[in-house]
Amino acid sequence: MQGENYTLLTVELKRDEGVRRVPYKDTKGIDTVAVGHNLQAKPLPNAVYPLTDAAIDSILYADLCDVFSDLDSHLPWWQDLNDVRQRVLANMCFNLGITKLGGFMNTLAAMRQGRWADASAGMLNSAWASQVGDRAKRLAQMMKTGVCA
Repeated sequence: MQGENYTLLTVELKRDEGVRRVPYKDTKGIDTVAVGHNLQAKPLPNAVYPLTDAAIDSILYADLCDVFSDLDSHLPWWQDLNDVRQRVLANMCFNLGITKLGGFMNTLAAMRQGRWADASAGMLNSAWASQVGDRAKRLAQMMKTGVCA
């Protein structure tokens, strides 16, 4: 993902995840910093707090490289989606991780087959949707229509 689509994804993730300059405990008690960066999974031993904007953007870039690599490896068809739907899948993968995203088997099959209403319904009919609320509604609408919500 490049250019404007990448920029829009970073804006959406900063809105959805929030931006924190110092570590905090997320809703599951996991130490987190920057834009939803899990310090338990990927410690930042040389980080100096509070983080600068440049440091936050660098951490987000590295995390998104991991997301794109995971999507390329596990769901290579994601690159065939339009820009908006690519951002939805990347946003979900960023939030859930590739393993939990893989649990959306019927939803992913609907996405792959272009059954957008089914994919959207599958997103909304999940524990994830009840956990993330408006984020899920917005992403499901984007998946359904292929345009920004």
